[in-house]
Amino acid sequence: MNTIAMPADLGLIEKLREQELEEARSLQSGMLPTEPLNRGRVRISHEFQPIAEVGGDYLDYFELTDGCIGLYLGDVSGKGLPAAMFAALAVGTLRGVHKTGLSPATVLSTLNRRLLLRGVSRRHAAMQYAVFDPLTNQMQISSAGMPGPCHISPQGCRMMEIQGMPPGLFDPAAEYDTQKITIGPGDSVLFFTDGVSDAFSMDGESFGIERLQAVCEAYRESSPPEILGQVFSEIGLFAQGRAQHDDMAATLFRLETV
Repeated sequence: MNTIAMPADLGLIEKLREQELEEARSLQSGMLPTEPLNRGRVRISHEFQPIAEVGGDYLDYFELTDGCIGLYLGDVSGKGLPAAMFAALAVGTLRGVHKTGLSPATVLSTLNRRLLLRGVSRRHAAMQYAVFDPLTNQMQISSAGMPGPCHISPQGCRMMEIQGMPPGLFDPAAEYDTQKITIGPGDSVLFFTDGVSDAFSMDGESFGIERLQAVCEAYRESSPPEILGQVFSEIGLFAQGRAQHDDMAATLFRLETV
């Protein structure tokens, strides 16, 4: 006997989709810090703006057992729900190693090997991982496929260049460099995904690194939330309402003078 295919209840499908997206948004919010970090003279804040309901950027900052401060910021390949799901995998994998006291380079190497073992094709997770020692005021930074970061000091806003292959790409033996910088009182370090510097105007021009540096230099003495707010405000004015093509995330680390 032939069966007749019944038309789908489009309203029900849409409701289920919205429920799934709401759960995805809730899961993604769990991958972000719930509040700024204030420890001693260290102040850290963040800003996250996905282009869809959910996105593929991720970040966190925290205290390590040895008294140091750790932070990471990353950007997985792709957009929307698939990217958010892979970001959840990357963060879950990362949380198994990042609070163990390992160096930033070792953390990225371990993350790379573990993501490759998962065997998720056509996906990778660009990332920066940094550790700040409040006893020496030194910050160690390793990077993999990410722009910057920017060291903001009285000498200006210096863009650091740290090379590294995004974890999960194709080489399980990939190694990562570590740069060390001394953070002076009043200095800041801006970590950001490429959606920030690559934001487009109506004319198709990108916001770019020079504009980002100019904003950071102009508001160098402001608090982390104020600097981040000004960066994203300037991007909004520059874009003039143009829909963006990539998620935007940034973390601002600051060492107060007192």
